[in-house]
Amino acid sequence: MTAVTTHNGDWSEVVSKLVEDKIASRIAAKDATIWGPDAEPEASIRLGWVDLHETSRPLLVEIEALQAALRAEGVTRVVLSGMGGSSLAPEVITRTAGVDLVVLDSTDPSVVARALAGDLSKTVVVVSSKSGGTVETDSHRRTFVKAFTEAGIDAASRIVVVTDPGSPFEKLSADEGYRKTFLADPNVGGRYSALTAFGLVPSGLAGADIADLLDQAAEAAPALQADSTDNPALWLGAVLAASEGRDKAIITADGSDIVGFPDWAEQLIAESTGKQGTGVLPVAVELGAPELTSEAADLTNALLAGKPTSGVPTALTSGSLGGQFLLWEVATVVAGYLLGIDPFDQPDVESAKQATRGLLDAQPEPEAAAFTDGAVEVRGSEGLLDGVDSLQGAVDALLGQLDEVGYVAVMAYLDSERDADLIGIRPAIAGQTGRPVTFGWGPRFLHSTGQYHKGGHPEGVFLQITAAHPADVEIPDRPFTFGTLISAQAAGDANVLADRNRPVLRLHLTDPASGVQQLLSLFTK
Repeated sequence: MTAVTTHNGDWSEVVSKLVEDKIASRIAAKDATIWGPDAEPEASIRLGWVDLHETSRPLLVEIEALQAALRAEGVTRVVLSGMGGSSLAPEVITRTAGVDLVVLDSTDPSVVARALAGDLSKTVVVVSSKSGGTVETDSHRRTFVKAFTEAGIDAASRIVVVTDPGSPFEKLSADEGYRKTFLADPNVGGRYSALTAFGLVPSGLAGADIADLLDQAAEAAPALQADSTDNPALWLGAVLAASEGRDKAIITADGSDIVGFPDWAEQLIAESTGKQGTGVLPVAVELGAPELTSEAADLTNALLAGKPTSGVPTALTSGSLGGQFLLWEVATVVAGYLLGIDPFDQPDVESAKQATRGLLDAQPEPEAAAFTDGAVEVRGSEGLLDGVDSLQGAVDALLGQLDEVGYVAVMAYLDSERDADLIGIRPAIAGQTGRPVTFGWGPRFLHSTGQYHKGGHPEGVFLQITAAHPADVEIPDRPFTFGTLISAQAAGDANVLADRNRPVLRLHLTDPASGVQQLLSLFTK
């Protein structure tokens, strides 16, 4: 299978070929041969998402019953421990619904401490993991069990598990007597799991109308399964993947009632397509972002009308949330078909996990800083900082590695609430360089754009930001703390990128508050 591109910005020919090849109806029929023989084994066990609007219905009664029982006990605060699709979809669902959900998808000690500081007497923790072996969620689970116990609360009665049938986590949940175990469809990968138990359980317990969400997807399904030139998923897939010389998609939720959707779409597209040296880099941007040119706006309007004809791959989320989930999932696997890759595997995600495990086992001393400038210790990949002795010089050296088709990835292993102002450097760098800039909170992005960073087009430059932890949090029965864990995750990720000859500038804030302000002053002056 070869990649298909358009030379003139008119995707109608590509869409017509997709219709001729019956790609939409074959996806609906769960035809695992679409993406070629190498992808067939994985695709054959990853297409359960296409009809979740039907197969997930039995979950609704179970979720409603558990929510009613918990509320009768005065348990109204829901904490979700999950990574990647296990947290991003519920976050979008609950934020859009306007209901409270504490999303814990970080190993930063201050984030964990804040989740623990809530009223435990009113708290239930949903731990979502396909296997149970994910280091982040396992560490969260251990920590909450200890906290509940110390507060005189029966921990088992406050832990709800979402996992795959037959997983080690299912057995652990039974052995520990946890409150409830929900089993998700095992034939759905994490980033396609919005309408499985992984998306529905925490969202429903928090109070979102998940039945309506399934109804929305069911309403959208016929149009997305049709072999028709009016199928919006075929157009979106073509825009994403069949644009010669363009491998980045700018995504904004401006004008939409859906809150936080670009972050979910970013994970879906990056992890599905960023491999084998190709893919589409999604860039989630804010209102007024430098990337949102008039050309991009023209394409946005055309795409929403159904038939884009010119411009760059840019999309604006609109319509019902359930429908959007299914639209972008179908479009993403269509993009995979056009790119000639398997949209269901993630071969490079494991590399950072292995590097982290190695560092946790070895517990090495931190690499010495090349130099310190104010509250910032500066380190860099081999050769990057030769002759450099200032923070400004280090940034200039990194951005000097950026070419006319490249991008900048800002990777912030910090507290997304405490250090939220740091997001301001994203548009600032984009404005200075004229290139797309992504911003990811670590370790969350490792389950999202982290795959593209390592497996996609080798044209990125990487700015990693870490910080000291004035107050650390212990992990029960583990020889490392959350501070040690997040430091190992950052170092492991940087090492893997450097091993693949990606330029990496590592900035460590010895004092988070003053360090963030120093960086803001540097980039936004």
